[in-house]
Amino acid sequence: MAAGGGLLVTAVVLAALNMRPVVNSVGPVLGDIRADLGTSAVWAGVLTMLPVLCFSGAGLAAPWLARRLGLGRTIAVALAVLTVGAAVRVLGGPGVVLAGTLAACAGIALANVLIPVVIKGSFPTRIGVMTGVYSAALQGGGALGSAGTPFLADALGGWRPALASWAVLAALAWLFWVLGANRIEDIRPAETARGSGVRGLLRNPLAWTVTVFFGCQSFLAYVIFGWLPEVFIDNGISQRSAGLLLGLISVLAVPVSLFIIPLAAQRRSQSGWIIAMGVTGIAGIVGLLVAPAAAPVLWSLLVGFGLSAFSMALAVIALRARDAETTASLSGMAQGIGYLFAGLGPLMFGVLHEVTGSWTVPWLMVLAVYLVQVGAGTLAGRDRQV
Repeated sequence: MAAGGGLLVTAVVLAALNMRPVVNSVGPVLGDIRADLGTSAVWAGVLTMLPVLCFSGAGLAAPWLARRLGLGRTIAVALAVLTVGAAVRVLGGPGVVLAGTLAACAGIALANVLIPVVIKGSFPTRIGVMTGVYSAALQGGGALGSAGTPFLADALGGWRPALASWAVLAALAWLFWVLGANRIEDIRPAETARGSGVRGLLRNPLAWTVTVFFGCQSFLAYVIFGWLPEVFIDNGISQRSAGLLLGLISVLAVPVSLFIIPLAAQRRSQSGWIIAMGVTGIAGIVGLLVAPAAAPVLWSLLVGFGLSAFSMALAVIALRARDAETTASLSGMAQGIGYLFAGLGPLMFGVLHEVTGSWTVPWLMVLAVYLVQVGAGTLAGRDRQV
């Protein structure tokens, strides 16, 4: 198997930069979208729910596609679909927005599942470092989407050109992936064509523990990225400031991914770090529940460190799997089933807010899920393998 080179590292980083802007860019301008299209809070909940549901379906399909097309070609196709979806979703009304978002997130989902397989197969002695680099780029892209979109909306004249601009970054990633894909084609027959795939893991308790951990952290992440700007704005914080705070949450995961994840990956167990991240995130949610406008920067810092569990979840998937083949199956199961659960988060948060007329009950739901995440993550971080 060819070792990963500089071009492949660049392609991985650019792909990672595109895994969040399409989703994170919606939150800061969600109010403008709803006002322009005349949609309800329930429609907004569906918009923020669709990406993760799409991640679930496409995530389960990713190992099957990789066996037939090869990892490089499958991810190239995924980035092409992402580019088209990001460009198309701003061209029409509520239905077009949903359809374009669905297509873009299908591309994201395929890459989400398969890039950890590339890291496992092409960088076998640098899994922790490359997972950290990939996660840092992913979170950095999320920060760009959150913080940059309000400024793009002002500069370009509205939410439509602001959201469409992220298609340019996706097209750049596609170009570099096409150039670097030939370095990973040989992973296909050696590492992804054997075994029973996701179905073979459905009876494995450790695989389910990893899946619950991944699903809970994704549930929490998409609630935060979909609704936190609205919570801040509803409590008197400006739209720009709300976008910057959401960007702060995303960018905080960059140093965590670059420094903490490689350190944690060197240890036999990652449970201690997972517990620390969970407790910190819970403290931030309590702050948002009690007094969101009192110390929004502090709450954002605490929540941001807690949401860095995403990087840990990616590392756990690679560390708990014996080889790249198992990584593909475990990644497909954790992301496919995990995102299916996570898709309920933004919708339930929006519905609970609309029914109760406040943010209290939605945040209490978030706290309950956080407790489950800490428990599952503690078990998933222990030194065992699927």
